[in-house]
Amino acid sequence: MDIEQKQTELIEYFVKQAENLRGDSLANLIIEATSHSSLFAFSEILSVPNVVELQGTEYSIFLDVLRLFAHGTWSDYKSNAGCLPTLVPDQVRKLKQLSVLTLAETNKVLPYDQLMQELDVANVRELEDFLINECMYAGIVRGKLDQLRRYFEVQFAAGRDLRPGQLSSMLQTLTTWLNTSDNLLISIQEKIKWADTMSELDKKHRKEIEDKVEDVKKNLKADFELRGNEEIAYAEHGGVMDYEEDRSRPKRRRPPLS
Repeated sequence: MDIEQKQTELIEYFVKQAENLRGDSLANLIIEATSHSSLFAFSEILSVPNVVELQGTEYSIFLDVLRLFAHGTWSDYKSNAGCLPTLVPDQVRKLKQLSVLTLAETNKVLPYDQLMQELDVANVRELEDFLINECMYAGIVRGKLDQLRRYFEVQFAAGRDLRPGQLSSMLQTLTTWLNTSDNLLISIQEKIKWADTMSELDKKHRKEIEDKVEDVKKNLKADFELRGNEEIAYAEHGGVMDYEEDRSRPKRRRPPLS
């Protein structure tokens, strides 16, 4: 079973459970969901009316925990630890996994120093073990570890729940991208049209040159044929004139013998 299908089934399960629970039972369900090793999306659970109604009650702290796992990071938890319950080890691991996904959203090359600081990891060996065993084996990220350059190159990262206001930003980004793509397409079409026009002009010019060359060839051929005929006619005519002139020339008489 791939991670997307498993996510879908888990979300459906927890949403269905949350719709029928309240109070302590719902709080325990939130702990279970945020501790589950294969669940990384929580927006659907957050939207369940029973969960929303935790706001302002004695259980609102568990609603804050669910929001933290939907949109926050390990650094966010450390900054607000005094206002949140202590996390169990499975929740700590999950929140650190989610922190890696958040970092991968904006940068595909993650320096080891940054990761160690964000995840509270003491050394490179511990960091690489976490990335391999808890992230790549879990199927939420794929990438390459570069010990020499001390960074993690992200090739794939699962998406997290959209933060409040993030959808509008994404729509604006997509709109800008579409407009840029349309302008680029128009520019490409204009260049194709220009290239076609130049190609037609080139063909026309080449045809004109070929026609001129053909005309020159025809004229030269006709000229050669005309000159050849004139030379033949002149030769024949010149022979007759020599003969006629020879006949019309008066004969010289010999002087009388003395």
